[in-house]
Amino acid sequence: MLQASHRQAAGSCFTARSMPPARRLMVQPWRSSAQQHRVVQCNAAEMLIGVGSSVPETFLTNHDLEKLVDTNDEWIVTRTGIRKRHVLGKGETLSQHGITSAKRALEMAGISAQELDLVLFCTSSPDDLFGCACQVQAGIGASRAVAFDLTAACSGFVVGLVTAAQYIRAGTYRNVLVLGGDALSRFIDWRDRGTCILFGDGCGAVVVSANPDPAAPGALLGHDMGSDGAGRKHLYCDFTGADLKPLSEGAAPSSHASYGNLHMAGQEVFKFAVRTVPTVIDNALARANMQKEEVDWLVMHQANQRILDAAAQRLGLPSERVVSNLAQYGNTSAASIPLALDEAVREGRIRAGDKLAMAGFGAGLTWAGAIVRWG
Repeated sequence: MLQASHRQAAGSCFTARSMPPARRLMVQPWRSSAQQHRVVQCNAAEMLIGVGSSVPETFLTNHDLEKLVDTNDEWIVTRTGIRKRHVLGKGETLSQHGITSAKRALEMAGISAQELDLVLFCTSSPDDLFGCACQVQAGIGASRAVAFDLTAACSGFVVGLVTAAQYIRAGTYRNVLVLGGDALSRFIDWRDRGTCILFGDGCGAVVVSANPDPAAPGALLGHDMGSDGAGRKHLYCDFTGADLKPLSEGAAPSSHASYGNLHMAGQEVFKFAVRTVPTVIDNALARANMQKEEVDWLVMHQANQRILDAAAQRLGLPSERVVSNLAQYGNTSAASIPLALDEAVREGRIRAGDKLAMAGFGAGLTWAGAIVRWG
């Protein structure tokens, strides 16, 4: 009943507050009638109303990795907190998990794919060079929605959430699907114990919708983002194919393009995270005009348990208020925050009205923090 009321009220809000177009628009013949009328022209605040996730069935435990590299379960758990990680199986794609995540999030939100205006897929490892968003859009039947990818590594989901909020606040769209997903197992050297113990694959999705109450505050209470390209040398995955294909001789012009394995200077990235996370959360709190004591949950990028513990201590949050599923999934990059959020919401831990501190950090180097209200 609540979801139905939300949809009905939202419809009346957008009908009543819509403004007549300033000029006649040219209609492109290749667009459907549904796609031709996407302009909302109704400023509104955003709300987070649905979440879903999906991970591969195949997984590797720390004991499995003992057969591949010189490591052991105790060494991995002590340094990272990770016990297993899920990885794509044969024939499995990231887009498939995006579609499953999207459907679960839409079901919780109580809206159909046809009501979506935008599908935003945050990933650094798409199935296709040109992205996953359009595949998800087609897979869920969101024919009215525009779809595109956003790349900001492990910060991607928070950046995507902020982006969705801006579209809604500007009155451009009213229903946005934000997905965070990665399949970094494709770019890991599984004989390098410094990286293979860390990463797993997965996807999560959140539905962000305009609040039917024009006076309601937004779900995004405050945020902060930043980048440092000078730090790229610490975490990267370079293109390794022929750089001058059309000017090369022999078989090079027809060779397959490719990327190398992920390279990470672990200690440097750890120091960057420990330094950056408290600052980005403090800045987001300041912009939200909130004190750390007002935060109900810490839902941040699942990279290392020691980083999670340090952030919780800075916020003064007890361990039971820190959402951590790192042990079961490892570092799933852009998927880690929505994956953790989905589990906490479905288990009944995070409830409507709870205030969450989110923070992502990773390659680029990039970082992003947000204080959000769930529901």
